[in-house]
Amino acid sequence: MSGTDPVEDSRGEGLETDSGIPVKSLYGPDDGVRDPGEALGAPGEYPFTRGVYPTMYRGRVWTMRQYAGFGTAQETNARYHYLLERGQTGLSVAFDLPTQMGYDSDHGMSVGEVGRVGVAIDSLEDMRTLFRGIRLDQVSTSMTINSTAGILLALYIAVADEQGVDRSALAGTIQNDVLKEYIARGTYIYPVDQSLRLVSDILAFCSREVPRWNTISISGYHIREAGSTAPQEVAFTFANGLEYVERALAAGIPLEDFAPRLSFFFAAHNDFLEEVAKFRAARRLWARLMRERYGASDSACRLRFHTQTGGSTLTAQQPLNNVVRVTIQALSAVLGGTQSLHTNGYDEALALPTEESARLALRTQQVIAHESGVPRTPDPLAGAYFVEALTDEIEARAREYLGRIEEIGGAARSVEYMQEEIHQAAYRHQLAVEAGERSVVGVNAFAEDEEAPHIPQPDYSALEAGQIERLVSYRAERDARAVRGALEAVRSAARDGENLMPRFIHAVKEKVTLGEISDALRQEWGTYDGR
Repeated sequence: MSGTDPVEDSRGEGLETDSGIPVKSLYGPDDGVRDPGEALGAPGEYPFTRGVYPTMYRGRVWTMRQYAGFGTAQETNARYHYLLERGQTGLSVAFDLPTQMGYDSDHGMSVGEVGRVGVAIDSLEDMRTLFRGIRLDQVSTSMTINSTAGILLALYIAVADEQGVDRSALAGTIQNDVLKEYIARGTYIYPVDQSLRLVSDILAFCSREVPRWNTISISGYHIREAGSTAPQEVAFTFANGLEYVERALAAGIPLEDFAPRLSFFFAAHNDFLEEVAKFRAARRLWARLMRERYGASDSACRLRFHTQTGGSTLTAQQPLNNVVRVTIQALSAVLGGTQSLHTNGYDEALALPTEESARLALRTQQVIAHESGVPRTPDPLAGAYFVEALTDEIEARAREYLGRIEEIGGAARSVEYMQEEIHQAAYRHQLAVEAGERSVVGVNAFAEDEEAPHIPQPDYSALEAGQIERLVSYRAERDARAVRGALEAVRSAARDGENLMPRFIHAVKEKVTLGEISDALRQEWGTYDGR
C-alpha cells in the first residue's frame, strides 16, 4: 500500500508526533521527500545520515558519561571514583549556580545556592580536589559550563600542568554555548558580543594548545528542556552553531582549525521514533549546511554529539516509571548514533540522584550496550518507511526555522524570536497535558494516591559554611601583589582584545578565584540586561 492513507485514528481524529508532525496510518515506499536519485548512503560517508563512523559501535560503544556534581569538590570526587569503578567511561561535571554565574561561594548572591545543583568550584584548590586520584590524560571530561567556561577550563589546564600532563593529551568538552543561555536557560553574565568574544578566544587558544579538546558543545538540550519541539531543537541549535562559526572566521581562525572540534548536545525525549529520526536529520542537516556554506571537508561536516535523557520528562509521581522513560530515551539516542550518553536517575524529579539511582542509570546504558544487540550494526532502523519520512520532515522543518533566523540577521539577533517560539511550543504542550490530550503516566493517566518517597538531603547550610571557610583560608595564604597583577592583566586583555585564556591560566595559578576573575570582566564589559 502506498503512503496516501488519511491521517486519522480509530476515532477519526488526527494523530501527531510530540512535535506536531502528522502521522499517517501506514507508511510505504512512496513516503519520504529525499532528493530524487539520492542514495541513503553508508555510515561514515557524507552527509552522515547513518552515522559519523563506518562501523559505529562495533569497535567501541559510546562513551558512558554520567553527569554528576553536588556539594563540595570532595564529595563529588568520591562519586566520580564510585562511578569509574563501576564501568563509567567518561566524567561529566555539574556545577552549582554561583559557579555558573561567576560568583564565589561567599558572595551575597550565592547565599542558599552553594552546592545545591552541582559542585561549588571557587579556586584551583577546589579543582585539584575534584580530580584527586584521577589522571587527566586517562579520562575524558565534559564540563557543563558556559559564561565562566574559560575560567573553568583554565583551572582544569592548571591541574593538568601540576600533574605533568601535556596539554595536547587532554580530551574532553566544555559546553561554552552562551547563546542558548540568552535563549533558553539564563546563566548569562556579559553582553552578547563580549560573551561571543570569549567563545572565540577559547576556540583560538585550544586549536593551538589543547588540540584534542572539544571547545564548544552547542546545546539543543536546554532548548528542548525549555519546551521546544524536536525541529526547533535542531534548528535553534544549528543557528547558534552557525553564529559561532561566523564569529570564529571573523576572528581570523581558519575553518579547518576549529570546525572538526565542534560538538553538539541534544536531549532524548519520549517520542521514540521521532527522536531517532531527529538525530539522523540533525547529522545530515549539519553536514549539508557546512558543505553548502563553507565548502567544509568531511571532518568539518561530521556532527558528533552527546545526548542526555530528558530531565523535564521525569515525574515525581510514581518515580520508578522514570526507569522505563530513561530506557526508552537512551535507546533512541543509541539508535540515533550518539557519541556519548548520560542517563538520568529515576529520582531526579525529587532530589539529586542517590548512589543507587546513579548506578541503575549507568547499568541501563550497559544493558543496552552489552545485552540488547542494538550496537551490532550501524543505523539498524535505516530504510524504515516511517523513520525515513520523519527524518526528512524534521530536516525540512528545521530548514524553515533557519531561513527565518537568517532573515532576522542570525542567532545573535534572533534571541527574542527563538524565545517566543519555544514559549509557544511549551504552552501548547502544557495545555495538551492539562486537557488530557497528552498522557503522562502516573500524573494525568493511571494515577494513584501515594506519597512520594523520602530521599535524604545533604545539610546544605553546613556544606556552604565549610566551603566558605576553606575559601577564606585559601585567600589568606596568597600573595596579594601577585593577585592584583594577575587581575590587572585580565582587565587589560579584556580591554585590548588580547586572547584571555593565557591570562586566566596565569591568574588561577596565582590563586585568583573564579569570582574575582568574573568581577574583573564585569568591570570592563558590564552585564547583559535583556536588551
